[in-house]
Amino acid sequence: QLQPVESGGGLVQPGGSLNLSCAASGFTLNYGPIGWFRQAPGKEREGVSCISSGDGTTYYADSVKGRFTISRDNAKNTVYLQMNSLKPEDTAVYYCGAGRTVYTSAYYCHHSYAVNYWGKGTLVTVSS
Repeated sequence: QLQPVESGGGLVQPGGSLNLSCAASGFTLNYGPIGWFRQAPGKEREGVSCISSGDGTTYYADSVKGRFTISRDNAKNTVYLQMNSLKPEDTAVYYCGAGRTVYTSAYYCHHSYAVNYWGKGTLVTVSS
Protein backbone atom coordinates (compact mmCIF):
# COMPACT_ATOMS: atom_id res chain seq x y z
CA GLN A 1 0.00 0.00 0.00
CA LEU A 2 1.40 3.37 -0.99
CA GLN A 3 1.14 5.43 2.16
CA PRO A 4 3.43 7.83 3.96
CA VAL A 5 4.10 6.98 7.60
CA GLU A 6 4.35 9.74 10.19
CA SER A 7 6.23 9.50 13.47
CA GLY A 8 7.53 11.77 16.21
CA GLY A 9 4.34 12.98 17.81
CA GLY A 10 3.74 12.97 21.55
CA LEU A 11 3.06 15.03 24.63
CA VAL A 12 5.16 18.14 25.13
CA GLN A 13 4.94 21.14 27.42
CA PRO A 14 4.27 24.62 26.06
CA GLY A 15 7.48 26.08 24.70
CA GLY A 16 8.87 22.65 23.91
CA SER A 17 9.90 21.09 20.62
CA LEU A 18 9.10 18.05 18.52
CA ASN A 19 10.46 16.80 15.22
CA LEU A 20 7.96 14.95 13.04
CA SER A 21 9.06 12.59 10.30
CA CYS A 22 7.24 11.40 7.21
CA ALA A 23 8.71 8.39 5.46
CA ALA A 24 7.51 6.42 2.48
CA SER A 25 8.24 3.10 0.86
CA GLY A 26 7.26 2.03 -2.59
CA PHE A 27 7.12 5.52 -4.00
CA THR A 28 9.21 8.65 -4.08
CA LEU A 29 8.08 11.42 -1.78
CA ASN A 30 9.73 14.19 -3.76
CA TYR A 31 7.95 13.38 -7.02
CA GLY A 32 5.47 16.08 -6.16
CA PRO A 33 4.79 18.49 -3.30
CA ILE A 34 4.76 17.28 0.28
CA GLY A 35 2.79 18.87 3.05
CA TRP A 36 2.09 18.69 6.73
CA PHE A 37 -1.56 19.19 7.58
CA ARG A 38 -3.23 19.13 10.98
CA GLN A 39 -6.68 18.66 12.36
CA ALA A 40 -7.67 19.69 15.85
CA PRO A 41 -10.84 18.37 17.53
CA GLY A 42 -13.89 20.06 16.09
CA LYS A 43 -11.91 21.88 13.41
CA GLU A 44 -11.25 21.37 9.74
CA ARG A 45 -7.96 20.04 8.47
CA GLU A 46 -5.55 22.84 7.64
CA GLY A 47 -2.28 23.07 5.78
CA VAL A 48 0.57 23.84 8.18
CA SER A 49 3.65 23.70 5.99
CA CYS A 50 4.37 22.47 2.50
CA ILE A 51 7.41 22.05 0.29
CA SER A 52 7.36 21.89 -3.47
CA SER A 53 9.24 19.38 -5.56
CA GLY A 54 12.14 20.61 -7.64
CA ASP A 55 13.34 23.88 -6.11
CA GLY A 56 12.00 23.04 -2.66
CA THR A 57 10.08 26.26 -2.14
CA THR A 58 8.42 26.24 1.26
CA TYR A 59 5.17 27.64 2.63
CA TYR A 60 4.12 28.15 6.22
CA ALA A 61 0.76 29.05 7.67
CA ASP A 62 0.86 32.35 9.54
CA SER A 63 0.14 30.56 12.80
CA VAL A 64 3.41 28.59 12.64
CA LYS A 65 5.70 30.94 10.72
CA GLY A 66 8.98 31.40 12.55
CA ARG A 67 8.38 28.39 14.78
CA PHE A 68 8.12 25.43 12.37
CA THR A 69 10.60 24.34 9.71
CA ILE A 70 9.91 21.83 6.95
CA SER A 71 12.78 20.00 5.29
CA ARG A 72 13.32 17.10 2.95
CA ASP A 73 16.01 14.40 2.77
CA ASN A 74 15.71 12.88 -0.67
CA ALA A 75 18.32 10.19 0.05
CA LYS A 76 16.20 8.93 2.95
CA ASN A 77 12.90 9.57 1.16
CA THR A 78 11.78 11.43 4.28
CA VAL A 79 10.28 14.82 5.06
CA TYR A 80 10.57 16.45 8.46
CA LEU A 81 8.70 19.09 10.40
CA GLN A 82 10.72 20.66 13.19
CA MET A 83 8.34 22.32 15.61
CA ASN A 84 9.69 24.74 18.18
CA SER A 85 8.04 27.02 20.73
CA LEU A 86 4.98 24.84 20.73
CA LYS A 87 1.70 26.26 21.98
CA PRO A 88 -1.44 24.54 23.29
CA GLU A 89 -3.23 25.60 20.09
CA ASP A 90 -0.79 23.45 18.11
CA THR A 91 -2.46 20.38 19.60
CA ALA A 92 -3.80 18.28 16.73
CA VAL A 93 -3.32 15.17 14.68
CA TYR A 94 -0.63 15.92 12.13
CA TYR A 95 -0.85 14.28 8.72
CA CYS A 96 1.69 13.99 5.97
CA GLY A 97 0.31 14.34 2.47
CA ALA A 98 2.21 13.48 -0.70
CA GLY A 99 1.22 14.70 -4.14
CA ARG A 100 1.84 13.47 -7.65
CA THR A 101 1.09 16.69 -9.51
CA VAL A 102 3.34 19.71 -9.51
CA TYR A 103 1.87 22.59 -7.51
CA THR A 104 3.40 25.47 -5.67
CA SER A 105 3.83 24.83 -1.98
CA ALA A 106 1.33 27.56 -1.08
CA TYR A 107 -1.35 26.20 -3.41
CA TYR A 108 -0.80 22.69 -2.12
CA CYS A 109 -1.20 23.72 1.51
CA HIS A 110 -4.46 25.54 0.74
CA HIS A 111 -5.96 22.77 -1.40
CA SER A 112 -5.79 19.43 0.36
CA TYR A 113 -7.76 17.80 -2.48
CA ALA A 114 -4.42 17.80 -4.33
CA VAL A 115 -2.98 15.25 -1.90
CA ASN A 116 -2.76 11.79 -3.44
CA TYR A 117 -1.36 9.87 -0.49
CA TRP A 118 -2.31 10.51 3.12
CA GLY A 119 -0.59 9.09 6.16
CA LYS A 120 -2.58 7.94 9.17
CA GLY A 121 -1.39 10.82 11.28
CA THR A 122 0.53 11.35 14.49
CA LEU A 123 -0.92 13.04 17.56
CA VAL A 124 0.77 16.12 18.98
CA THR A 125 -0.45 17.28 22.38
CA VAL A 126 0.89 20.50 23.89
CA SER A 127 -0.08 20.74 27.51
CA SER A 128 1.37 21.44 30.92
